[in-house]
Amino acid sequence: MLDNFPFLNDHNLPYPDTIHPIVVHFVIAMVLFAVACDVIGYFTGNERLHEVSWWNIFIATISIFIAIIFGQFEAGLAQPYEQAQSVLSLHTLIGWSLSGILAAVTAWRYVLRRRNPKKIPFSFLGMGLVLTAVVFVQVYLGDKLVWVYGLHTVPVVEAIKEGVLR
Repeated sequence: MLDNFPFLNDHNLPYPDTIHPIVVHFVIAMVLFAVACDVIGYFTGNERLHEVSWWNIFIATISIFIAIIFGQFEAGLAQPYEQAQSVLSLHTLIGWSLSGILAAVTAWRYVLRRRNPKKIPFSFLGMGLVLTAVVFVQVYLGDKLVWVYGLHTVPVVEAIKEGVLR
Protein backbone atom coordinates (compact mmCIF):
# COMPACT_ATOMS: atom_id res chain seq x y z
CA MET A 1 0.00 0.00 0.00
CA LEU A 2 2.76 2.47 0.89
CA ASP A 3 4.27 1.94 -2.56
CA ASN A 4 1.62 4.38 -3.76
CA PHE A 5 3.30 7.16 -1.75
CA PRO A 6 6.44 8.13 -3.68
CA PHE A 7 7.18 11.02 -1.31
CA LEU A 8 8.36 8.69 1.49
CA ASN A 9 12.11 8.74 2.14
CA ASP A 10 14.44 5.87 3.06
CA HIS A 11 13.02 5.92 6.61
CA ASN A 12 9.51 5.50 5.16
CA LEU A 13 8.58 9.01 6.31
CA PRO A 14 7.45 12.15 4.46
CA TYR A 15 9.94 14.22 6.50
CA PRO A 16 13.67 13.68 7.25
CA ASP A 17 13.43 11.68 10.48
CA THR A 18 10.97 10.55 13.15
CA ILE A 19 9.32 13.32 15.17
CA HIS A 20 7.59 11.13 17.76
CA PRO A 21 10.79 10.42 19.75
CA ILE A 22 11.67 14.11 19.87
CA VAL A 23 8.31 15.12 21.31
CA VAL A 24 8.06 12.10 23.58
CA HIS A 25 11.49 12.72 25.12
CA PHE A 26 10.27 16.21 25.97
CA VAL A 27 7.24 14.66 27.72
CA ILE A 28 9.38 12.11 29.57
CA ALA A 29 11.75 14.79 30.85
CA MET A 30 8.93 17.07 31.97
CA VAL A 31 7.02 14.32 33.79
CA LEU A 32 10.11 13.04 35.60
CA PHE A 33 11.19 16.58 36.48
CA ALA A 34 7.70 17.42 37.77
CA VAL A 35 7.65 14.35 40.02
CA ALA A 36 11.17 15.12 41.25
CA CYS A 37 10.22 18.73 42.02
CA ASP A 38 7.16 17.63 43.98
CA VAL A 39 9.13 15.06 45.99
CA ILE A 40 11.94 17.51 46.78
CA GLY A 41 9.45 20.31 47.47
CA TYR A 42 7.46 18.08 49.80
CA PHE A 43 10.44 17.04 51.89
CA THR A 44 12.26 20.40 51.90
CA GLY A 45 9.20 22.61 52.23
CA ASN A 46 10.27 24.60 49.16
CA GLU A 47 6.90 25.79 47.85
CA ARG A 48 8.35 27.17 44.62
CA LEU A 49 9.18 23.65 43.49
CA HIS A 50 5.47 22.80 43.56
CA GLU A 51 4.85 25.66 41.13
CA VAL A 52 7.63 24.39 38.86
CA SER A 53 6.11 20.92 39.04
CA TRP A 54 2.66 22.22 38.12
CA TRP A 55 3.84 23.94 34.94
CA ASN A 56 5.93 20.95 33.90
CA ILE A 57 3.07 18.50 34.33
CA PHE A 58 0.66 20.87 32.58
CA ILE A 59 2.87 21.29 29.49
CA ALA A 60 3.67 17.55 29.49
CA THR A 61 -0.05 16.78 29.36
CA ILE A 62 -0.51 18.91 26.27
CA SER A 63 2.67 17.53 24.70
CA ILE A 64 1.77 13.87 25.19
CA PHE A 65 -1.15 14.25 22.80
CA ILE A 66 1.17 15.72 20.17
CA ALA A 67 3.52 12.77 20.74
CA ILE A 68 0.62 10.34 20.31
CA ILE A 69 -0.48 11.97 17.06
CA PHE A 70 3.01 11.64 15.58
CA GLY A 71 3.39 8.17 17.11
CA GLN A 72 0.22 6.92 15.48
CA PHE A 73 1.16 8.45 12.13
CA GLU A 74 4.71 7.08 12.21
CA ALA A 75 3.57 3.64 13.43
CA GLY A 76 1.29 3.41 10.44
CA LEU A 77 4.12 4.28 8.08
CA ALA A 78 6.54 1.87 9.79
CA GLN A 79 4.88 -1.20 8.28
CA PRO A 80 5.68 -3.22 11.42
CA TYR A 81 6.55 -6.81 10.70
CA GLU A 82 5.06 -9.70 12.65
CA GLN A 83 7.71 -9.92 15.39
CA ALA A 84 7.44 -6.20 16.18
CA GLN A 85 3.65 -5.99 16.04
CA SER A 86 2.91 -7.14 19.60
CA VAL A 87 5.41 -4.72 21.13
CA LEU A 88 4.07 -1.87 18.96
CA SER A 89 0.49 -2.70 19.97
CA LEU A 90 1.40 -2.73 23.67
CA HIS A 91 3.37 0.51 23.27
CA THR A 92 0.34 2.10 21.60
CA LEU A 93 -2.07 0.86 24.29
CA ILE A 94 0.12 2.08 27.13
CA GLY A 95 0.72 5.39 25.33
CA TRP A 96 -2.99 6.12 25.09
CA SER A 97 -3.47 4.94 28.69
CA LEU A 98 -0.60 7.13 29.83
CA SER A 99 -2.20 10.15 28.20
CA GLY A 100 -5.37 9.50 30.22
CA ILE A 101 -3.43 8.90 33.42
CA LEU A 102 -1.38 12.05 32.88
CA ALA A 103 -4.50 14.10 32.17
CA ALA A 104 -6.14 12.76 35.36
CA VAL A 105 -3.01 13.46 37.43
CA THR A 106 -2.84 16.97 35.99
CA ALA A 107 -6.50 17.58 36.81
CA TRP A 108 -5.90 16.32 40.35
CA ARG A 109 -2.84 18.55 40.60
CA TYR A 110 -4.91 21.51 39.39
CA VAL A 111 -7.51 20.94 42.11
CA LEU A 112 -4.77 20.64 44.74
CA ARG A 113 -3.14 23.81 43.43
CA ARG A 114 -6.43 25.73 43.61
CA ARG A 115 -7.03 24.59 47.19
CA ASN A 116 -3.53 25.24 48.50
CA PRO A 117 -0.69 25.94 46.05
CA LYS A 118 1.89 25.61 48.81
CA LYS A 119 1.17 22.03 49.82
CA ILE A 120 0.45 18.64 48.25
CA PRO A 121 -0.65 15.45 50.00
CA PHE A 122 1.62 12.44 50.35
CA SER A 123 -0.84 10.38 48.27
CA PHE A 124 -0.09 12.61 45.29
CA LEU A 125 3.60 11.73 45.61
CA GLY A 126 2.62 8.06 45.50
CA MET A 127 0.71 8.68 42.30
CA GLY A 128 3.80 10.41 40.94
CA LEU A 129 5.79 7.24 41.56
CA VAL A 130 3.14 5.16 39.76
CA LEU A 131 3.26 7.63 36.87
CA THR A 132 7.05 7.36 36.80
CA ALA A 133 6.85 3.55 36.67
CA VAL A 134 4.42 3.65 33.73
CA VAL A 135 6.71 6.12 31.93
CA PHE A 136 9.68 3.78 32.43
CA VAL A 137 7.74 0.82 31.01
CA GLN A 138 6.76 2.94 28.02
CA VAL A 139 10.36 4.05 27.49
CA TYR A 140 11.49 0.42 27.56
CA LEU A 141 8.94 -0.56 24.91
CA GLY A 142 9.80 2.43 22.71
CA ASP A 143 13.51 1.63 22.96
CA LYS A 144 12.78 -1.96 22.04
CA LEU A 145 10.90 -0.88 18.92
CA VAL A 146 13.87 1.15 17.71
CA TRP A 147 16.93 -0.71 19.01
CA VAL A 148 15.69 -4.31 18.75
CA TYR A 149 13.13 -4.21 15.93
CA GLY A 150 14.62 -1.24 14.07
CA LEU A 151 11.39 0.47 13.08
CA HIS A 152 12.08 3.40 10.74
CA THR A 153 15.73 2.47 10.36
CA VAL A 154 17.01 2.28 6.81
CA PRO A 155 18.03 -1.43 6.84
CA VAL A 156 14.67 -2.56 8.22
CA VAL A 157 12.70 -0.32 5.83
CA GLU A 158 14.70 -1.77 2.92
CA ALA A 159 14.15 -5.34 4.17
CA ILE A 160 10.40 -4.76 4.40
CA LYS A 161 10.28 -3.24 0.91
CA GLU A 162 12.24 -6.20 -0.48
CA GLY A 163 9.90 -8.64 1.24
CA VAL A 164 12.56 -10.11 3.55
CA LEU A 165 10.53 -9.10 6.63
CA ARG A 166 6.79 -9.60 6.79
